[in-house]
Amino acid sequence: MSRVYNFSAGPAALPEDVLKQAQEELLDWHGSGMSVMEMSHRGKEYMSIAAEAESGLRELMAIPDNYRVLFLQGGASSQFAMVPLNLLKGKSGADYINTGSWSKKAIAEAKRYCDVNIAGANPEGQFTVPAEADLNLNADAAYVHYTPNETIQGIEFPYVPDTGDVPLVADFSSTILSRPVDVSKYGIIYAGAQKNIGPAGLTVVIVREDLIGDAADGTPTMFNYATHSGADSMYNTPPTYGWYLAGLVFKWLKNNGGLDVMAAVNERKAEALYAAIDGSDFYNNPVDPACRSWMNVPFTLADSELDAAFLSEASEAGLKTLKGHRSVGGMRASIYNAMPEAGVQALIEFMADFEKRHG
Repeated sequence: MSRVYNFSAGPAALPEDVLKQAQEELLDWHGSGMSVMEMSHRGKEYMSIAAEAESGLRELMAIPDNYRVLFLQGGASSQFAMVPLNLLKGKSGADYINTGSWSKKAIAEAKRYCDVNIAGANPEGQFTVPAEADLNLNADAAYVHYTPNETIQGIEFPYVPDTGDVPLVADFSSTILSRPVDVSKYGIIYAGAQKNIGPAGLTVVIVREDLIGDAADGTPTMFNYATHSGADSMYNTPPTYGWYLAGLVFKWLKNNGGLDVMAAVNERKAEALYAAIDGSDFYNNPVDPACRSWMNVPFTLADSELDAAFLSEASEAGLKTLKGHRSVGGMRASIYNAMPEAGVQALIEFMADFEKRHG
């Protein structure tokens, strides 16, 4: 069976070259006589894999030396609690920008630990982000949290909020590694792996060193950044195979020109798909054009009665997982790094043919 084009929002497609290398190394990693899945995380073989993966990510993202890179479990959702537990440092409140489903989940969790000031929000029902000039930031906040890319709504910030001396925290799950980012503008960047990094089960946290070591009293050991920083992410058994696959993805990105090249490819993919949607009366994208995601492209059909036929015929054509999130409806094409331009073009051609036959 030939591989399909998988437009899933996550777990998402992985680069085929990475999957082939993992397949080749599955039973015997580099002459060790065992699979990476069978290795002790404290053995020299696995320690070399972990170190190379971290080095690869640091190089790709130009991560400054005063930041720690943690490879954790618990998904990005665990960070909704870990961030306030580690960053409040005796303060009572934090700023949050609310732009969609994942922002709301982060806010709901943070309210368990502190006073949350909604520093900005998109108007109800509107697919946009607040203008930077309209943000109501509190200079005494412990930190400012935002979601640069809302996976479900397909909304992306066109700017990085300027928070001055207040640490900026960002959930980069859907947009990490899609383009270069100035890590020094952030106190913490965190991301679930299952979109642009690797398989589900791994979470990457990039945290500035001065934000580690003053967790709130009563913080569980496993929710304290100092626990993981002091043990090189190996306080307990980490998600070893996911960490290994992430390292292969980092190598793949480097071999394909790094994040500057990836950004150019991703921009072309997104522009082509949005152009196809905007050039048709049959399809519609609800997002403010200034805030459209490169990674997650939601769209609706003029006649929602055709949704089931669209999904069925797309699936038969090898275009999978295009159903939109239940809270939004319609369709959603997630076009992360591993989605080739040929896959986006195949979707565009299918959309044109479907419109011709059903419009």
